Amino acid sequence: MPTGSVKLHSIKKLGQENHSYEDEEPTGSYMTMATSKEDEKAQGKKEQPAIRIGFFQLFRFASCREVLMMVVGGVCAALHGSAQPLMLLVFGLLTDTFIEYDIELNELADDRKECVNNTIQWKQNYSVPLNQIAALNQSGWGAVNNSTWEMLRPLPGRSCGLLDIEYEMTNFAYYYVSIGIAVFLLGYFQISLWVTSAAKQIQIIRKLYFSKVMRMEIGWFDCNSVGELNTRMSDDINKINDAIADQVSIFIQRFTTFVCGFCLGFVKGWKLTLVIVAASPLIGVGTGVMALFVAKLTGMELQAYAKAGAVADEVLSSIRTVAAFGGEKKEVERYDRNLISAQRWGIRKGLIMGFFTGYIWFIIFLCYALAFWYGSTLVVDTEEYTPGTLLQVFFGVLIAAMNLGQASPCLESFASGRGAATIIFETIDREPEIDCFSEAGYKLDKVKGDIEFHNVTFYYPARPDLKILDQLSVAVKSGETTAFVGPSGAGKSTAVQLIQRFYDPKEGMVTLDGHDIRGLNIQWLRSLIGIVEQEPVLFATTIAENIRYGRPGVSTDDIVRAAKEANAYNFIMDLPQKFETLVGEGGGQMSGGQKQRIAIARALVRNPRILLLDMATSALDNESEAVVQEALDKVHMGRTTISIAHRLSTIKNADVIVGFEHGRAVERGKHDELLDRKGVYFTLVTLQSQGDKALNEKAQQMADNEEESEKRSRSRAGSYQASLRASIRQRSRSQLSNLIPESSVPVAGELGLGTYCMCVCVNAQSAVPEEEEEEFVEPAPVARILKYNAPEWPYMLFGSIGAAVNGGVNPVYSLLFSQILATFSISDPVAQRKEIDGICVFFVMVGLTTFFTQMLQGYAFSKSGELLTRRLRRLGFHAMLGQEIGWFDDRRNSPGALTTRLATDASQVQEATGSQIGMIVNSLTNIGVAIIISFYFSWKLTLVILCFLPFIALSGAFQARMLTGFAKQDKQALETAGGISGEALNNIRTIAGLGKEKRFVEMYEAQLEAPYRGAKQKANVYGACYGFAQCIIFMANSASYRFGGYLVRQEGLHFSLVFRVISAIVTSGMALGRASSYTPDYAKAKISAARFFQLLDRVPKISVYSNEGDKWANFGGNIEFIDCKFTYPTRPDIQVLNGLNVSVKPGQTLAFVGSSGCGKSTSVQLLERFYDPDHGRVLIDGHESSRVNVPFLRSKIGIVSQEPILFDCSIAENIKYGDNSRQISMNDVISTAKKAQLHDFVMSLPEKYETNVGAQGSQLSRGQKQRIAIARAIIRDPKILLLDEATSALDTESEKTVQDALDKAREGRTCIVIAHRLSTIQNSDIIAVMSRGFVIEKGTHDQLMALKGAYYKLVTTGAPIS
Repeated sequence: MPTGSVKLHSIKKLGQENHSYEDEEPTGSYMTMATSKEDEKAQGKKEQPAIRIGFFQLFRFASCREVLMMVVGGVCAALHGSAQPLMLLVFGLLTDTFIEYDIELNELADDRKECVNNTIQWKQNYSVPLNQIAALNQSGWGAVNNSTWEMLRPLPGRSCGLLDIEYEMTNFAYYYVSIGIAVFLLGYFQISLWVTSAAKQIQIIRKLYFSKVMRMEIGWFDCNSVGELNTRMSDDINKINDAIADQVSIFIQRFTTFVCGFCLGFVKGWKLTLVIVAASPLIGVGTGVMALFVAKLTGMELQAYAKAGAVADEVLSSIRTVAAFGGEKKEVERYDRNLISAQRWGIRKGLIMGFFTGYIWFIIFLCYALAFWYGSTLVVDTEEYTPGTLLQVFFGVLIAAMNLGQASPCLESFASGRGAATIIFETIDREPEIDCFSEAGYKLDKVKGDIEFHNVTFYYPARPDLKILDQLSVAVKSGETTAFVGPSGAGKSTAVQLIQRFYDPKEGMVTLDGHDIRGLNIQWLRSLIGIVEQEPVLFATTIAENIRYGRPGVSTDDIVRAAKEANAYNFIMDLPQKFETLVGEGGGQMSGGQKQRIAIARALVRNPRILLLDMATSALDNESEAVVQEALDKVHMGRTTISIAHRLSTIKNADVIVGFEHGRAVERGKHDELLDRKGVYFTLVTLQSQGDKALNEKAQQMADNEEESEKRSRSRAGSYQASLRASIRQRSRSQLSNLIPESSVPVAGELGLGTYCMCVCVNAQSAVPEEEEEEFVEPAPVARILKYNAPEWPYMLFGSIGAAVNGGVNPVYSLLFSQILATFSISDPVAQRKEIDGICVFFVMVGLTTFFTQMLQGYAFSKSGELLTRRLRRLGFHAMLGQEIGWFDDRRNSPGALTTRLATDASQVQEATGSQIGMIVNSLTNIGVAIIISFYFSWKLTLVILCFLPFIALSGAFQARMLTGFAKQDKQALETAGGISGEALNNIRTIAGLGKEKRFVEMYEAQLEAPYRGAKQKANVYGACYGFAQCIIFMANSASYRFGGYLVRQEGLHFSLVFRVISAIVTSGMALGRASSYTPDYAKAKISAARFFQLLDRVPKISVYSNEGDKWANFGGNIEFIDCKFTYPTRPDIQVLNGLNVSVKPGQTLAFVGSSGCGKSTSVQLLERFYDPDHGRVLIDGHESSRVNVPFLRSKIGIVSQEPILFDCSIAENIKYGDNSRQISMNDVISTAKKAQLHDFVMSLPEKYETNVGAQGSQLSRGQKQRIAIARAIIRDPKILLLDEATSALDTESEKTVQDALDKAREGRTCIVIAHRLSTIQNSDIIAVMSRGFVIEKGTHDQLMALKGAYYKLVTTGAPIS
């Protein structure tokens, strides 16, 4: 009987399900919590409800075939659901049969009775004395003893000798087997049909969704973040999958069981059913309240940890700043403070879960007591029920309740599926405003290329309150080069995007050859346009393929020609694989200039009529810029070209220059005309040249001295313009420096540009194998994990005791249950009543015990686990901050990865100790007690059932797995598809510009085939497993009861023992299976622990925490680099420093100049000991840097970098961060701020020094951030000041103030300056010109100008140093 199963299992369910309560509910509740939070958010955004889709609308993409599959599957599920109640009917009959047989045995055991003609009668020789007694006179009555008196009543007509127990049991075994086989088939069909049909529908939804997203206009992407879209592609569609696959059939099955169970109860015995139902709200309330509490507490815990996580993320993102200012210990403390509250919430959650689990158990046992007590009165006193009916009713109601409980997680997945579908279906139904797939619109036969804007007004959809273009009117003639200039935000790039028709203007129109471009075919229009952007996007494929994206079906010759025109051919041929070289994710393997030239080749291969250059050279250094610029000049010929630039040198020779301001074109003309007009263009030019006046004058004087007067005028203009061009280049270079791709180092700008260009191309080929190697970690030994948990041993001990008691409850339950059955065959009513009352009291006692032990177990393990988690997180964070900087350059140690590792690994390790130990102890005692009981009462029967035990455990495990859903495994299959969709959505503008949307949609759809086929195969396997798991219990019961019947008949085993043994083992088997799957993934926890220990055990190459190393009293600041060679650990093949020799005396200023990537910033990092040189030495006051104590050395150095990193706290705290070795008074802060020209600005803020600077200083302007950084560097009173492009990112005004502050700060300190702008360094004591990692010339400004070497060339012409 499944009641065995069922009953058992059911009970088990209500029972051991405690775990189900303990685990299932919370999972449920986490989900609800999450969804409800999202829902709240959504409601905040828009008033519409978060779920706007009915359940049946989820199936709108199902074809007739799928609908048929679902209907058949649904019918199977309903039939399967009725199997358990059907079992109960069989079980009731079976029990009655056993009891009847036992009563017959009891009767015949009385030697005064015998079996005659199949009825039980008094034996003849006993009835003689009866007659005599009857004859006795009244006075003699007292003498008759009880037993004789009993015989005076005629016996009720009990049949005997008809009941062949073995034969009956064989019949019951057949019932069981046939129900079992039916269940297997139904289970298989119900699951596999639903899963298969869902797989097909999901594939359709994915295709439709992706192709619709690719059709959307660009404005839609402005309002939907790419990250969000990617999540929707994966997670949200998986949620829909969960809602329309196996969960539906399981819900139908469980709901049917619920209905049938109650019907059975009411039909067979409504009185008892009502009594049991009356008690059930207590359980419902308990679980409901628990779910609420757990959700709330989990929320609080996550929130508390989110704070700590934010700290960790901020610190790891700015690790160089933390290291430079010695803030490691301070940060670990700050992190730890935030962990405490998370720990408190976790412990409360454990206690509350323990309390409610105990409470639910307690109520369940009270229910048992009540049901059996009242039921037995109905059986014994009023004889309304047979014992079998009592069981049928009791288990019918119990199973119904259980299944209702188990159906609820399904409802949850339906709700989250509908929530997810709401947005996805709305997107699928949305019509794009500019549809790039549409065939509509006409194509002109001949394109001249005249573009005109007529009174165009425009707002970005994402910011409708901000007017970008305001009545813009401008004409671009065909075949001319038109340059758009103006301050940023004036609408130059926007105008270009309107030409590509990424957006449509709100008013006015854009025309091509007099036709409104809205009437033209989009794909055709875009095919005329070649665009080169400021940050070119390359796709993760080969160079040739990237160029081929420009035009479909282009020949190799065309590719080569385009590459030559773009000046890319030579560098491509130098690469080992030439055109077949992979460019890496986002082109990460290429330098900025190389990417830019590939992008130009891609634009040229289209042979465009219109060429749009949006800051095409701004992100490059001088050398690359010259090459790229040359390429661009070549390709202007005969095309309409629109060029946007901040660097005026690049556009001086344009045919027309249009000046933009506030979204209008305010002036147009040639370079000279505009200079005479003294308008926008003039101010831009003068702003850019002012800073270099002094420099130019010096250059001019030198030129004047040596040239005859007739050349003079020419040379003056020439050198002026040249130096102007140089400075302008540098200026916009630096404005954009923060845009340089950051692959290896996630913190923009921290390394100074030079290193960036070095690290940009981090391992592509090497990346793949490395990752795989890293994944494999020897799982950590449990002993070591426990060692970290050692201080909590008392908690763990008490927790284990609690768990052991809880484990013993299940078998004890089966003892009591079979004991009750035994009482029904007792013939003496008084003894029977007494026995029943005793058992009911015992049930109550067991319930009370469980209540306390559950609470003990919950609290003790959550306390020990939370303490361990906090300890590990703290240790892990401490270890991370102690690593050398080179370790953070490794992609696998990006801040994101490290924060996740802190968050998840630590909590997974906790699961390997705390609750895990509880689970293990619980299961062991459960199975141990059960087996001991069983062997004690009947070893033969026990052995038979033990054969089924592994299968039963498996089935329990599988069913628990089922509850968690099935979608997780599909995730891997979808990763390739996810890669394509991710790349497409991240680069949607480039794809739209190239008109390649269809190509990506096709690639994506091709990738969906494999997951779909996989899902179809899985559906069968999964269905078979489910069917097997469901039917095994029927098989086990059929064998055990049949064998039990044999033992009762042949060996006189009491029938109650058959029930006792079977129920003990079957329940504990189910419990075992459930426990095995509820235990969070043990292996995963061990691997997380191993990863953690790996981190803790790693010995950093440069140790921050050690006290070893030289320290000395009068630190002078005398620095020498002797023959230093260095390569970055992540790029061992590129030599950055190649024998650097340079020295600077205390108090002097040394300036490094050179093109990017020549090793300027690297030398500064060696001095800070972020890295040690591979060869050669860095001497500080004669001490070799690798022997100096790290904290001591760093405490003497103040650094101001190009992109200063500020922490998310007040201005005062940020300044104080400069010196973490002492408490800094407010007066110190203010005097430092005055030195850094910061004080007046701070006093103008409402909260003065308490103003929060925002994450990474986002609330402040660049110049303000820079001055705070200077104050932070000065407050530690450093002997050495490092300025790494400290003013490069500023506009001219802020630059002046910052420069003054820096000049003040330099007084009396050794100073190393790195700059691209020559004006900032001309008065340094030593100027070292670097190229390719060594110094090519050094001296003062005048000496170097006299040398007429590289520096002279740099100043006079802005030519690259190579």
